[in-house]
Amino acid sequence: MKSLELLREEVLEANLELVRRELVLYTFGNASGIARDEGLVVIKPSGIPYDKMRPEHLVVTDLSGKVVEGHLRPSSDLPTHVALYNAFPQIGGVAHTHSEYATAWAQAGREIPCFGTTHADYFHGPVPVTEPMSAEQIEGEYELNTGTAIVNTFRGRDPRSIPGVLVANHGPFVWGATASAAAHNAVVLESLARMAFLTTTLNHEAQAISSALHDRHFLRKHGSTAYYGQAGEKK
Repeated sequence: MKSLELLREEVLEANLELVRRELVLYTFGNASGIARDEGLVVIKPSGIPYDKMRPEHLVVTDLSGKVVEGHLRPSSDLPTHVALYNAFPQIGGVAHTHSEYATAWAQAGREIPCFGTTHADYFHGPVPVTEPMSAEQIEGEYELNTGTAIVNTFRGRDPRSIPGVLVANHGPFVWGATASAAAHNAVVLESLARMAFLTTTLNHEAQAISSALHDRHFLRKHGSTAYYGQAGEKK
């Protein structure tokens, strides 16, 4: 069981990793983590500069979004994070950025096809894009409805094998087993988005790789008989 103190430190580090990798500008973006046994979420406070954040600034909420620890207002995207934690019980961390290339695909309303094995190592399928939200959804509980749009997109998809999504006209949300893993996947997704953009620029008729090659690369890292890396190493 991870203490809240350790989770605060991990979530802070995940947020700072987004900054180090240049996936966020100013106060854009956020990362969170969850203590499943306690049903508590730790998330970045809203609008606080990253270089001024300390573990004690992070906000703790329950799975309904109610603040239980902290004096700062949580990220405005908290309802989206909470919706994902409630819908995807296997995940332990969520990250949201406005990284340039992934956001461009989201603004174009296009999923990111798997053009090569780098993509296949991390996503067992294309990176999906949500349906655009209606005016009613936007004018209502917008952040919660963003989460609902993501959850609806994952009907028939496994969030463990496709650890991220593009929210149409908005940007990427990614997740992982921990807050650190979510930040890692955010970095990977931006790289995949950039490579896919370059691929389509060089060849407008580029096609996704074969299912055989896609499966081989994903399953050798994440399948039941995975053999990539060292025994006992987290992939």
